[in-house]
Amino acid sequence: MQGFLGERVSSSLMSIITFIPFMAAVVAFFLTRYNRKLGEVFTISTIAVLFIAIFSMYRTVMAGNIIFSRYTFLSLPLSIYFRVDMLSFFLGLLIIFLWLLAAIHSVGYMAHEHAHERYYSFFLVALGGCLGTVFSGDLVGLFLFFEIMAVSSFVLVAHEEHSYAMFASAKYLFMSIGAGLAIFLGIMITYYLSGTTSLDGFGLIRDVSSLSFIAFMGYLLGFGIKAGIFPVHVWLPDAHPAAPSPVSALLSGVMIKVGAYGLIRVFYQVYGFEYLRAMGWDKITLTLATITILLGSAMALLQDDIKRRLAYSSIAQIGYILLGISLLSERAFTGAVYHIFTHAFMKGCLFLIAGAIIVRTGERRISHMGGLGLKMPLTMIAFTLCSLSMVGIPPFNGFISKWQMCLGALDIGQPFYVILLIVSSLLNAAYYFPIIIAAFFGVPKGDSGHVDGTSKVPEASLSMLIPIMILAIGCIAFAVMPQNWPLQLAKAVVQELFVRF
Repeated sequence: MQGFLGERVSSSLMSIITFIPFMAAVVAFFLTRYNRKLGEVFTISTIAVLFIAIFSMYRTVMAGNIIFSRYTFLSLPLSIYFRVDMLSFFLGLLIIFLWLLAAIHSVGYMAHEHAHERYYSFFLVALGGCLGTVFSGDLVGLFLFFEIMAVSSFVLVAHEEHSYAMFASAKYLFMSIGAGLAIFLGIMITYYLSGTTSLDGFGLIRDVSSLSFIAFMGYLLGFGIKAGIFPVHVWLPDAHPAAPSPVSALLSGVMIKVGAYGLIRVFYQVYGFEYLRAMGWDKITLTLATITILLGSAMALLQDDIKRRLAYSSIAQIGYILLGISLLSERAFTGAVYHIFTHAFMKGCLFLIAGAIIVRTGERRISHMGGLGLKMPLTMIAFTLCSLSMVGIPPFNGFISKWQMCLGALDIGQPFYVILLIVSSLLNAAYYFPIIIAAFFGVPKGDSGHVDGTSKVPEASLSMLIPIMILAIGCIAFAVMPQNWPLQLAKAVVQELFVRF
């Protein structure tokens, strides 16, 4: 039986991978309550095994095959359907890799925190929700796992339990509920118009009616809330600073990308790029992308709290991804898919760095970080590498994704978006470079004269530093390799979803 590019291969592997985190969460709860170290080792080991299992699908997926499994028991009237294509594999591998590094980082970050059993159990539940969302073979399954991810991440955002964390998590939960209702509306209309919710085909909706537009806006609202797109981004600047830093890294590096993943499925499978271009609805998302990029960058300039600055930067970065999707150009779409990868590395690392700084110094204010580069040199060197990539300086990964988007904009005769990307890169430099300059050349707050390099704040523990260095090195390593493997995989995703439409 032919798939889009190859065969359809039946396998239970992705369903096993999806449900293991839910079962492991129960074990982790009791193990961590009995012995914290034992629970941490179990959590990390479980995620490491899942990483190997997902990576084992590489050859099958890259051969153009679709891996699927369907279960009809206990699921009337719809079956439980899992499906892995190149996009699912790309996101799944990225999710599990970031989750593994965040789990390792959590060992050091959570050492002096409370409620470890709750943290690690919901940490695994949220992982299962993310994997289930990208591995679901139909919109109904995607919706159900999307809701699991939203509820479990609400608990993680509220973990520290102070008043600000409770406020931020409540805002996140209420907006997530609204997102779920909007997506469910889109799914119902899709089923009504097409008779299916399966992601096996392209162009599910071809009807030209007000209902198809309502469904489109429902999807855009629902997935846009999760992604943090203007004007439904308002939960993000509060949730990121309130959450523990490993969770902030996952919120920015992974979970908002799940919203982008949903938009990709809607654009290129539920509707199809030709339909959207003919209807002119791409202009709506291009406008939203432009505002999201500029607003996020402008607001980041005004923040003194390092995690709030990174949060607003994430809004701007998701604007890049929406832009690449909405240009409906092959190379722009390649840039968007690759930026999902590179932003996960860049911003995931930056949030982990913020957590290391907070743990070691107790300081969150950027204005009080003068001289920090002489006290925590490895941490701030990693910050510098990620910042250079965020700005888009060659040969870092961030340059490659923005370059692809620029080429895609020119392919369809839209040079305005090239200018937009250049301006946004300058804004990125304006709010990242001052931190680097102050860290290595500034004077600590309250001091006068030169920085005293002898009064060192100790570097972060190895459990925090190793994930930071892996992600920081990854910001440039893939870009300078003879074969940029993630870029090749991003191009393969585009070939499957764009060229084969």
